[in-house]
Amino acid sequence: MNPRAAIEGVTAVGIAELVSLRRHALRARAGSARTQVPLAGTHASPLRGRGMDYAESRVYQPGDDARAIDWRRTARSGHLHTKLFREERERSLLLLVDTHASMRFGTRTRFKSVQAARAAALAAWSAARSGDRIGAMAFGSLRDAVTPHGGVRGVLGALGAIARWDAQPGAASEPLSAALARARRLAHPGSRVLLLTDGACTDDETRVALIRLARRTETRVLIVADALELNPPPPGSYAFETLRGRIGMDLLSAAARLRFRDALSHGQRALIEACDASGTGWRRISGSDDPLSAVAALLEPRRVAR
Repeated sequence: MNPRAAIEGVTAVGIAELVSLRRHALRARAGSARTQVPLAGTHASPLRGRGMDYAESRVYQPGDDARAIDWRRTARSGHLHTKLFREERERSLLLLVDTHASMRFGTRTRFKSVQAARAAALAAWSAARSGDRIGAMAFGSLRDAVTPHGGVRGVLGALGAIARWDAQPGAASEPLSAALARARRLAHPGSRVLLLTDGACTDDETRVALIRLARRTETRVLIVADALELNPPPPGSYAFETLRGRIGMDLLSAAARLRFRDALSHGQRALIEACDASGTGWRRISGSDDPLSAVAALLEPRRVAR
């Protein structure tokens, strides 16, 4: 594909498509959980207070709310006990979007950058329906951030930023560990972080950075891969259009094709190893996949995706 030919939904992110994915996300959510009401209370925090979910009972202390006395426990023990509740708290989802030049590549259906944006949109609409606030952070060629907001305003703010970042290509680079460190400073404790990347920027410090981020947030990784990074191409001579011009490659031998695939997917494999070593849930999709199932699995609460 020619990176200069900006076709929305194929080589360029189209805001209209990202907005239209709302129906897709909400239909899937309704079909999988028709009896759930995704309003306040969807997520429980470890904080204590007057909320909806009972946590435990303890001995009554001066200043406790008398309305929370646990009369059954009091009767059994002979000592006043009070109920504690898990307090409802609004959570945030931070979309961590890779804007490196390697994302602007694709041999099947669409660029990796476009597929990542589509996955981010599905995640944003799903999280907003759960009552979460939505924010976004760009790393790589561009470094920018959008403050989390709730509802449609939050989703549109994040998606508008993603489309804007896609329209401003740059040549800078950033190690993934540095991006994760920035995300750690930006994200509030207890929030969720969804990293969308092809893994090409993975460095030796990524595993440690993932561990540190996971201590503060619920971190998940969606790896977007091209078909050439997953399987060797058929034998032949190939020409690739790049920003520096046309590049020809002779891939007639099996060894050459395997080396080509491994070179393209090196960062991706390193990121998977870092995720496994740090206990971070991950999924991988290609540019031709429907990203909804992978996004749903990653955002499923209290579930480690593999």
